[in-house]
Amino acid sequence: MARRRSRGAGVEGPRWATCRLDEAQLKTLAEVLEEGPAAHGWVEDQRWTLARVTRLIFELYRVRYTPRGVSYLLHRIGWTPQMPQHVAAERDEDKVTTWVKETWPRVKVLPPG
Repeated sequence: MARRRSRGAGVEGPRWATCRLDEAQLKTLAEVLEEGPAAHGWVEDQRWTLARVTRLIFELYRVRYTPRGVSYLLHRIGWTPQMPQHVAAERDEDKVTTWVKETWPRVKVLPPG
């Protein structure tokens, strides 16, 4: 109902129809995001979350976005959501491959118990 009234009142569209950051700010934001979260104080892990990017945008430009708005903004500059891989940093792929080829066939044929 509110959309109908706003359209009828001559408003061009929803507030999120236009980006509140200009092209130079978007370029700078992409460069800052490439530096990683640790460069901006988040050292506990290396993931950009919507909440972190929202805070970063406010700190850089004093512009407030909702997490959903940040999601649209990130998509616009080419960033996509990704699930982190849960792989141990100490994992040695050569040792894993050797174990699968040499040890696993012997273990697999042992009777249970």
